[in-house]
Parts: sequence; structure tokens; C-alpha cells
Amino acid sequence: MPPFNRQAKTNTRSNRSSARSAADNGDYSTVRDDVQDRLLSELNPAVSGADNDEVRRAVERIFSEIVIERNLPLSRSERAAMLDMVIADILGLGPLETLLRDTSVTKILVNGPHNVYVERRGVLERTTLEFSDNEDVMRIIERIVAPIGRRVDESSPMVDARLADGSRVNVIIPPLSLIGPCLSIRKFAKTALSVEDMIRLGTLTSEGADFLRSCVRAKLNIVVSGGTSTGKTTVLNTLSSFIPNTDRIITIEDVAELQLQQDHVVRLESRPPNVEGRGEVNIRQLVINALRMRPDRIVVGEVRGGEALDMLHAMNTGHEGSLTTIHSNSARDTLHRVETMVLMAGMDLPLRAIREQIAAAFDLVVHLARLADGSRKIVQISEVQGMEGDIIVMQDIFRFVQTGFVQQKVHGRFTAVGVRPKFVKRFESMGIPLAPDLFVPSKPAANGKHFW
Repeated sequence: MPPFNRQAKTNTRSNRSSARSAADNGDYSTVRDDVQDRLLSELNPAVSGADNDEVRRAVERIFSEIVIERNLPLSRSERAAMLDMVIADILGLGPLETLLRDTSVTKILVNGPHNVYVERRGVLERTTLEFSDNEDVMRIIERIVAPIGRRVDESSPMVDARLADGSRVNVIIPPLSLIGPCLSIRKFAKTALSVEDMIRLGTLTSEGADFLRSCVRAKLNIVVSGGTSTGKTTVLNTLSSFIPNTDRIITIEDVAELQLQQDHVVRLESRPPNVEGRGEVNIRQLVINALRMRPDRIVVGEVRGGEALDMLHAMNTGHEGSLTTIHSNSARDTLHRVETMVLMAGMDLPLRAIREQIAAAFDLVVHLARLADGSRKIVQISEVQGMEGDIIVMQDIFRFVQTGFVQQKVHGRFTAVGVRPKFVKRFESMGIPLAPDLFVPSKPAANGKHFW
């Protein structure tokens, strides 16, 4: 087995070296341009852009003809590497194609043409990939945003987009970016992570999963909170998978990325303004419209502004079982953030009235954090219990307790705090069973370590 691994590494280095040799060859850009020109002139106009197999065969044939015509001194490996690069440039996203195919890469960060970083297992590392220049990066950006009707130029230098597989893309270009066009891609798995996958990865425990499944079935209004890149959307996908297949679900997102598997799902996506500055449809308008669509469940990908007020109205007027995500630093901070966002709606409401709306609307806050070893875990599951005076009362039901940091790995346990939530009565009235010892705190292991 070890010799095989060494050989694989050698082959990988050899392929990269061949690719660099092909890229460094001054004929590459000319060959690529010639292939593109001939492809446009020879390809049957009736062939749709989606017929990539026919286009690929045409590219391979034209490339071979050009190499022979120009008598290019390329070895077999260099020729194969250059062909791969031409195909990636014409049909795909150029140098990024190899990273998009790499399942270990979760994020791709392009900082101008000469600095490309990736994230693996929560850790950033720089790659050897480069673009030729700013125009080369812009060409890839245009290929990403054009199919979904978005645009990026000096008048609109920032844009959110998505790839065909649902991966989220953010673009910012000069004059706002001083280092050239910047591209951030958050890759999504081809299939949504199952509950079993999240338990195996350590994001939550089987007891926590059983509890959250019961909460979704009982139609509690749940907020998933956490900082940037903590896995909020992944957990929201998992919670959504617990919704019965008989429910009508309306999803509302800035950039569609949720992967719900139920039959009756209506997906809504906001729209930016056009070139004339008209036609914008924001999240708040979609939330208001969703209330007229006879939803059983409303799932908002992320609440960032005034739509928080409309979400509260929906949750307080019979639309139970709603789910959403919010950026925050703790479960308590989540409610403070909602207060601020309600004020952004422009309504002159007293703070106590806002807090009463929040306390009545939200049942549960599921908070995630990214720990020191790069792992993402649910660290708090807290109940919103109501008001005492002017204060919203919250109570942790489960929390993650870190017990150590050994060999660059966080050790700890996910445990109940010993408090039975008030909404358990709803479970009983709906016939949803709960394990009798679910809310009993776990004890540390005899050796003082719990690996989770």
C-alpha cells in the first residue's frame, strides 16, 4: 500500500509539472484562441450549449489538427495537459476545474489572478494555480454569472451567484477590489449531508439529532445561528429533511442553495435590479408574498435585514414550523441581532413590543461554532421561554463542553444541562415520543475524556 501511495504522489506531481509546461508554452493562448475560433465556425448552430459531449469531441478533434498543423514539440503528457486546459477554458472554469472536482476542497478563494487559496478540513492553504491576468479571471466570472441572469461590471462591481451544482459564489471586482477580481466559491456536496453524516462528522450527536427531529415534527419555530462558515446552511438542510413529505414548503433565498428532498417544495430567489436600476425583488417582498401561497412551512435561507419583521409576523400568525438562519456569536446574541434587524424595517416600534414579538415567535435557537481545530459543531441548543419584565428569557437545553485540546484536536462532550423545556408538553399532545433520560446530563468518562 505505501508504494502505491508514493507512486500516486509522483504521478500527481508529474501531471502538475506537465500542466505548467503546457501553460508556460507561448503557443498555448494562440492554440486556445484558434480552437475557439474554429469551434464557433464549425459547430452546428443547432447544438445547444448543454450538449457538452459533442462540443468536447469537436474540441479534441480541432485541437489535434492544430497541434499537427503547427508541429508543436509536445510530449504525450504535455499534449494531454494542454488539451485538458483548453477544454477547461472553453467548457468549464479554467484553472478552477481541478479544484471543483477535488472533493476534499470546501472553499475556493481567488485573490486576483496570481493568488488562489483553498480550504480543506477548515484550514486554508495556498495553491500553485494561477490565472494569466485580470482579464482571464473576468472571463471565468462572466461564465459563472451570465447563465443565471446576473451581471458584474464597474457599475455593479459586487454580485452573488451560484454554480450549476448549487455552490455559492461571491464576486467583487475593481474599483472596489484593489488587487484585481476576487472570487469566493463555497462548494456544496453533490448530495445533501444526511443526519448520519453529521453525526459521523461530529457536528451533533445522535441524541441531539433525535431531539431536533422531534422539534421539527412538533412544528417549533427554529433559528439556526452562528458565525461565518460555521455550517448554518448545512444544518438548515438537515433540519428541513425532518419536515414531513406531506407539507407544502416555501423556500426563500438570496442565492438558491438549499437541497430539500420533499415532493412539494416551491423555491423562491431574490432578484437584483437590472441595468436601469429597476426590477429588484428583495427577500422581504418574497416573505410577504410567501404568506399568500398557502405554506405549511416557510424556510428562509438567511435573515439579514427588515425581512426579520415579516418573519416574526408569519411565525406569530399561524405559520408554525418555520426555519431560518442568522449570523450571530451566541444564542443570546441571535435575539439581539433580530431586534436590530426589525428596527432596520423602518417601523417605529418600541423595543419591548419587538421583544414580545421575538419571544412569542421563536421556540428554539440552534447555535453553531467553528472550533480551534477547524471543526464545526452545534455548541448550544437553547429554548426561548418568554418574557420577564423587559428581558427575553432563554435557557440552554444542550451545550457542548470542551474538555481539552490535544494533538490539534478539540476534545469535549455534548450534554444536556438537566432542564426540561417547556414545549415538551406540545410533544406529548402530538404523540411524539422522547427518551426518558434525554435531558439528564451526561457524566465525564472515567479517564476524563469524551471524544466528540
